[in-house]
Amino acid sequence: METFKKFDNGQLALPEKTVKFDSQKWNEHPTFEGVALKHIVTAKDSGGLFSYHLVRIAPNCKIGLHIHEMQLETHEVIAGSGICLNNGKTIVYKPGTISIMPAKIEHEVRAGNDGLYLFAKFMPALC
Repeated sequence: METFKKFDNGQLALPEKTVKFDSQKWNEHPTFEGVALKHIVTAKDSGGLFSYHLVRIAPNCKIGLHIHEMQLETHEVIAGSGICLNNGKTIVYKPGTISIMPAKIEHEVRAGNDGLYLFAKFMPALC
């Protein structure tokens, strides 16, 4: 959890500016209960090329089964535990795990009893 707190209070360092993560607000996911997102880099910021998000999934909640038609998605597990169902295979999520979901691949993320904290990236941008 300490590592996630460092990310949550971290910064995006660009040559032209620095964006402090603690100045970004958490947004409840519009579809999945118990899931919140902090949009670090959006489509607007990257010209639609990519987006980066901190993801907080409450204990025993999930991002249900879904597909991204256009985006490759990656997850870097920062803290907590859970599983990812990725193209029909189960991947155990623990700190240090990186998972890749190519476009058009069905996937779901389920948090364990201690919740799950991810750094998610989409190419091209999701939002």
